[in-house]
Amino acid sequence: MRKTVNLIKLSVGTESVEGLADWHATKQAQTADGLPRHVTRMWPKREAEILNGGSIYWVIKGAIQCRQVIKRLDEVIGDDGIRRCAIVLEPKLIRTQSSLKRPFQGWRYLTPEDAPMDLPDGREEEEALPVELNQALAEIGVL
Repeated sequence: MRKTVNLIKLSVGTESVEGLADWHATKQAQTADGLPRHVTRMWPKREAEILNGGSIYWVIKGAIQCRQVIKRLDEVIGDDGIRRCAIVLEPKLIRTQSSLKRPFQGWRYLTPEDAPMDLPDGREEEEALPVELNQALAEIGVL
C-alpha cells in the first residue's frame, strides 16, 4: 500500500483565499485544459506519494488557510530551456483550520498527520482569525 504525502507552499502576494481563487481563474495560472497550476523549479522526488491523494496546502498571510487536491504533475519547459514542474490542481479550494507557519522558500513535504484538518461543513466561509490573535492563541497552546 502506497503512502500519501502533501505539499505546503507560500502563496506569495495573496491576501486571502478569495485572492488565490481569483489568481487561479486567470489564463496565466491555468493549464491548456483550464485547470489551475503552480509551476516550480524542482520536481518532487516523492511523486508517487503526492499523486496518491496528496494536496497542496496554501500558506496565506502567515497561516495555512486552505488546500487543493493535486491531480497530476506536468513537465513545463520554460523560455530559458529549463525543465520545470507544473503542479496541476483541482479547482476547488478546501478551507482548513488555520495553522501558523513561518516563511520558507519553495515548497515542503507535509505529512497527513501534520496537516491541519478541513473546516467542517458550514464553516467554509468563516473569516480567518487575525494573524496576531492566531499567534497569541498558538503561543498559549489553544491552537
